[in-house]
Amino acid sequence: MNIQELVQNQRDFYNRGYTKDLDYRIKKLRELKEAVKINENRIMEALDKDLGKSPFESYETEIGMFYQEINHIIKNLKKWGKPKRVKTPLAHFPSKSIVYSEPYGQVLVISPWNYPFQLTLHPFIAAIAAGNTVIIKPSEISVHSAKVLRKIIEDTFDKEYAAVVEGGKERTQELLDQHFDYVFFTGSTAVGKIVYEKAAEKLIPVTLELGGKSPCIVDKTADIKLSAKRIAWGKLLNAGQTCVAPDYICLQKEVKEEFIKYLIESIEEFYGKDPLNNEEYPKIINEKHFRRLVEYLKKDIVLYGGSFDNQKEKIAPSIIEGTWESASMKEEIFGPLLPIIVFDQIEEVVNVLRNKPKPLALYLFTTSKENEERILGDLSFGGGAVNDVVIQVSSTHLPFGGVGKSGLGFYHGKEGFETFTHKKSILKKSNLLDIPLRYPPFKNNLKLLKKILK
Repeated sequence: MNIQELVQNQRDFYNRGYTKDLDYRIKKLRELKEAVKINENRIMEALDKDLGKSPFESYETEIGMFYQEINHIIKNLKKWGKPKRVKTPLAHFPSKSIVYSEPYGQVLVISPWNYPFQLTLHPFIAAIAAGNTVIIKPSEISVHSAKVLRKIIEDTFDKEYAAVVEGGKERTQELLDQHFDYVFFTGSTAVGKIVYEKAAEKLIPVTLELGGKSPCIVDKTADIKLSAKRIAWGKLLNAGQTCVAPDYICLQKEVKEEFIKYLIESIEEFYGKDPLNNEEYPKIINEKHFRRLVEYLKKDIVLYGGSFDNQKEKIAPSIIEGTWESASMKEEIFGPLLPIIVFDQIEEVVNVLRNKPKPLALYLFTTSKENEERILGDLSFGGGAVNDVVIQVSSTHLPFGGVGKSGLGFYHGKEGFETFTHKKSILKKSNLLDIPLRYPPFKNNLKLLKKILK
C-alpha cells in the first residue's frame, strides 16, 4: 500500500464533505458495531493467540467496553454535534454567538499491543464520530489482533474513509512523515516523545496516552480483605499488562501481614495454586517482555510466586518485598509482579510521590476522609479510584488521560468527540443597528467606553 497515495485519497474524500453529515457518521458507526458482533469469535481467538486472554476477559476488557462506548456515542452524537448558542457580551449588541463543532480532517491513530482491540477502536470511533477520516496503525507485536482489526475496518469502510496500515517501525515512521490534521498515540513514553517531536515539526495537534508507575496506597483504615481482592483482580488483568494497573503498593505497616495473607488467598482463589497451567491466566506478549520481567524476579526479594514457564511465556503472580530502590521500581513493570513498600504515616507517601513523575493512575484504599482528601488534593495524576482499581476507565462519563509524563489530552465518551473536534467560534452581527462608539474620530468616547467596559 502506497502511504502517500492513501493519505491523499483520504484527504480528497474528506473534502467531498460526506463525513460532515451526522446521520452519515451514525450510519457508519452502526455498521461498525454490527461488524464487530459478526467477528466476536475471531476477535477472542486473536486475543487468545496474542495474549492468552480467556473469552471472558476478552469480552470484559475489550469487546464489551467497545459496545458500551459506541452505544453512548451513537445515542448522544446529534446533541454533541449540533451548533451551540452561547452568550454574547453587551458590547457586541446586536449580535449572537455560535460555536460549531468541526472535524479536524485527517486523523492518524497509533495503537498499542496490550489491549489491541479496545485501545484501537475507542479513539477510532471518537474520530469517526467527530467527522474525520482515519488511518489506524496497530502494533506489529499483537499480529493476530491487527489482522482481525483490518478485516473489520475493510468490511465496514472504504479505504479513503478509514484504513488499517500494518507493519513495523518503518511503517510508523513513514506515516509520521505525512501531514495529518491530528495524531492520537497510545504506547510507551519513549515512543510518545518521538511521535510528539515529529508532529511538532508540522504543528500537528496530538493526544498522547502513555503510562508510568501507578501507585496503590492502602492505609490501616481500609477494608483489608476486600482491598486485597480488588487489587489482585486489577493487577492480574491481562497478566498485569495494563497501563492503569496498580504498579506497586504503598502499604501501612500495621496491616502488612494481614494484607499479604488476603492477597495470596485472592490470587489462589482466582487462578489456583498452579496459575502457569490455568488456561484463564494470560501470557506475556513476547519473549522480550518476558525476559525483562524474569530479570526483576532474579534481582528482587520474592515473597510469593516467582515461578515462570519459558515455553508458555507465563509468569506466576508474584509479590515482591519492595523498596524505592528495588529493580522492579525503576520503570513501569507491565507484568504480574507486585512490589509492596511499607510506610508508617501517610505523609511519607505524599512526600515521596510529589517528587516522582505524575502517574497515569493512582488508587487509594481507605475509610479515612482525612486521608482521602489529603491524597486527592495533594497529588497530581491522570485519574484513579478510591477503594477500587482500574474500573474508572470503563466509564463513558469520565475523561481518561494522563498528565505530565503520563500523557497529554483526554478521551472516552463526549471527551473523545471533543478531542477530535475543532471548535469554530462565530459571532454573527446584525445589520439593523450599527453603534458608532468604536469608530474614529473618538472625541470624548473614552468616558463612555469605560462605563461599558469596566
